[in-house]
Amino acid sequence: MKKVLIIDDAATVRMYHRNILQQAGFSTEEAINGLEALEKAHTDHFDLYLVDVNMPKMDGYTFIRKLRESTEIEQAPAVMISTEAEAEDEVNAYLAGANLYLIKPIRPEQLLEFASLLVGGVA
Repeated sequence: MKKVLIIDDAATVRMYHRNILQQAGFSTEEAINGLEALEKAHTDHFDLYLVDVNMPKMDGYTFIRKLRESTEIEQAPAVMISTEAEAEDEVNAYLAGANLYLIKPIRPEQLLEFASLLVGGVA
């Protein structure tokens, strides 16, 4: 089963993404900011990261940069999902090391399509 770490400071967003992914057969864990996510990434394996941009303690850009710089964390695709819709936000996400940039709200079928493509299916 593919494991996804959902990183967002909003509980409702985490729940929304968790419900969509779990119903499709993914396993999920959650983090409320980039710092907590980095700690989890050091101790557990994830097949995909869903990352918000604006969070306290450590924002999404910083999390992805630190993830990509780490030689101790097994690398996995990272999708940045944000309300920030400016072209500059998308460029910054890719410069940080994101594999994909999506704008909230994301439709369930869109989330599942990209998640499955990036991890090679659910199983």
